Amino acid sequence: VRLQVQNVEKPLYRGTFHCFQSIIKQESAFGLYKGIGSPMMGLTFINALVFGVQGNTLRALGNDTPLNQFLAGSAAGAIQCIICCPMELAKTRMQLQGTGEYKQKTKNYKNSLDCLIKIYQKEGLRGINRGMVSTFIRETPSFGFYFLTYDCMTRYLGCEAEDSYVIPKLLFSGGMSGIVSWLSTYPMDVIKSRLQADGVGGVTQYKGIMDCVRKSYHEEGWRVFTRGLTSTLLRAFPVNAATFATVTVFLMYMRSDDNIPECEPDPVIHQPSNL
Repeated sequence: VRLQVQNVEKPLYRGTFHCFQSIIKQESAFGLYKGIGSPMMGLTFINALVFGVQGNTLRALGNDTPLNQFLAGSAAGAIQCIICCPMELAKTRMQLQGTGEYKQKTKNYKNSLDCLIKIYQKEGLRGINRGMVSTFIRETPSFGFYFLTYDCMTRYLGCEAEDSYVIPKLLFSGGMSGIVSWLSTYPMDVIKSRLQADGVGGVTQYKGIMDCVRKSYHEEGWRVFTRGLTSTLLRAFPVNAATFATVTVFLMYMRSDDNIPECEPDPVIHQPSNL
């Protein structure tokens, strides 16, 4: 977030690792965890919603085809925006608080919940949902590619329940799914972050998505839309590797019980279909 929204004329950070070093030096290790409250509150619900909606949508579509995997994932991505947008708004505001051009003598927010409450009191529901359209544009195709990539990778690698290498294969498939999903819509994530950061400290720059795109490109060139990509991908692989592998192994364990029927007699590669 800090790399995505920093002032190009007076940049605080030269890149991912310089940003990491600067935060440690100036704010201690605790600075790396700014804004962690809202993801901790929201991610459990988001993952439950995403995997539940994706699985049930795929069943409703009938055939387990690549197109249906994409459509089911997209539906899941669209629905979870109602939680994701306010969560990321609080995370963004908390991470920027007290830094760079957003630095102030006193902190506006005590924590993520206090941040959302104060935004609501000042701006109402519209303020809480700042960046909703850009979040929707980012999340809908992103989750489509997320589940499509996982399905294709597990099929290609031949993930079978009895395979002794099934865990490494699932981890690799999940990690690659995360990377592909982020690459597919990353420029919109930059726009989303800038829109949600806009207005902090009383400074408003953008009228909307297209205005943000035009001004960002005009002032900083096309590279602005890849700013922060390295740190995002470094995080995306392990996070999504763990997420998909955990869900798949859990379902494999549950289905080992004779009292719980499988939706299909196929191997574990169809895991997303059967959630």
